[in-house]
Amino acid sequence: MKNIVILISGRGSNMEALIAARDAGNLPVNIAAVISNRPDAKGLETAQRAGIEAHFIDHKAFAGREAFDGALAECIDGFAPDLVVLAGFMRILSEGFVRRYEGRLINIHPSLLPSFPGLHTHQRALEEGVRIHGCTVHFVTPALDHGPVIIQAAVPVLDDDTEAMLAARILTQEHRIYPQAVRWFAEDKLRLENGRVRLAAGQNDGAALIAPEVR
Repeated sequence: MKNIVILISGRGSNMEALIAARDAGNLPVNIAAVISNRPDAKGLETAQRAGIEAHFIDHKAFAGREAFDGALAECIDGFAPDLVVLAGFMRILSEGFVRRYEGRLINIHPSLLPSFPGLHTHQRALEEGVRIHGCTVHFVTPALDHGPVIIQAAVPVLDDDTEAMLAARILTQEHRIYPQAVRWFAEDKLRLENGRVRLAAGQNDGAALIAPEVR
């Protein structure tokens, strides 16, 4: 069974989805630790209640990004993870950190990458008038919100959508696809070839999830 470490900055709803999948027997991993860059992150309490070791490393206590990333990596490595999972970790990671965990560092982003990297994705989607929006799980590379795509979920953008309405529907899909992506990794069903993710035979039907029609 593979070890994973989850990094959060706030409530950690995607972390909660991973814990729920583990507890339901649908995610064959050991969640070795949850680490936050904020001491007041609510997700730390959730992790502790679930019996998971929880730590914080306050980024404000460090002079620069590299110093913080070094301390974070030291903490992570103490748990010998096979996979590091970013679940609402609101820090731009240094290239050295990303290279250290290359091929075993994943993130979820609230858009259909490569569209709308960065922040405020739902509002930007509404402003651009796109008809399909969604979320993406990907391997992390030094480029912001970039890297080989593991799985995506798409939802329709409705004429009367607000940013909050669209965000809520997409969050539901995030909670579906993140446990799936971690499960594929845990079961050795993912491989990287020339910058693209390939799934083991019989898994390609899950490479993209399309949400049911919203009526």
